[in-house]
Amino acid sequence: MTGREDEHLPRRGSLGDRVPLRLRKAVPWHRQGSTWREAKPAVIAQALKRATALPSGNWYVVAASREISSRKPFGVNVAGTEVVVWRDQTGRLKAGAGSCPHLGAPLRDSPVVCGTLVCHWHGLALEGGPFAGWARYPVHDDGVLVWVRLDALGGEEPRDEPVLPVRPGLADSVAAVYTVVGTCEPEDIIANRLDPWHGAWFHPYSFVDLTVDDAAGDEDGFAVDVSFKVAGRAVVPVRAVFTTPESRTVVMHITEGEGATSVVETHATPLQPDPLGRPRTAVIEAVIATSNRPGFAVARAAAPMLQPLMRRTAGRLWRDDLAYAERRWTLRSNGTFPG
Repeated sequence: MTGREDEHLPRRGSLGDRVPLRLRKAVPWHRQGSTWREAKPAVIAQALKRATALPSGNWYVVAASREISSRKPFGVNVAGTEVVVWRDQTGRLKAGAGSCPHLGAPLRDSPVVCGTLVCHWHGLALEGGPFAGWARYPVHDDGVLVWVRLDALGGEEPRDEPVLPVRPGLADSVAAVYTVVGTCEPEDIIANRLDPWHGAWFHPYSFVDLTVDDAAGDEDGFAVDVSFKVAGRAVVPVRAVFTTPESRTVVMHITEGEGATSVVETHATPLQPDPLGRPRTAVIEAVIATSNRPGFAVARAAAPMLQPLMRRTAGRLWRDDLAYAERRWTLRSNGTFPG
């Protein structure tokens, strides 16, 4: 897959021009059409191979923008590299090694005082620039997520900024970020997202009437026609396209139907292995929702109340999908994965 997401724009006369709600005939879960023949392991594996080969410029998503403040640092261990991020008094991001260069104190536990990170062991003060052997890392805030560039870890040609997907304007949308950690590798998360055929079977509480456009199962992405369940028999049909702008990200673009141009970005960031040496991966998912309907202005105004609901919805889906990804890693690790 490529990052040519601007090709997947809503078409005129699309579903979004009609009344969004539909009433569908109730179909028992076990009587929906099976998808296992279409979900060919070789197709998913090839899509995963293309995705993981894409350059990232050594950028890793570490947190939601709202999580980084000037009151205290945010710390994370990305695949064995300790990272600490904070904001100075002007709101500007600072990032660097999470271990104090003096005697190794965990800087994530130190306070930020007037924009300066002050080590709580011996008072070494870090203002964000190279000092006393402390390594500064490039950092980027895209308005929804914070990225840190780790060149020694990524080993690729560095990019000045991360590879960002096409998004609706933040002023015209509502954004929410959900984070969860699983025992698996990033590729297991990406493989889950590159298997759209499982949606209606594995998540019947959210999706029905899912079909994958075989013609789109190439390097430009997977196109999916699916209905989101609202209540009872009421559903909202949409068309979505899944693409991979870089190696650790899968993006779902709503291209037709209610919420056209909305996106769901799934980012997979490797973390420090657990005490048993098993890999851990953070799933950091950003939902950026928009609509051209007049009533959406009310939704934007009520964003603080809407965002927790968006996170709960993402959490319910990832309760299942993380189990899927963890199971995939377990089978891969013991040599019994059939894909």
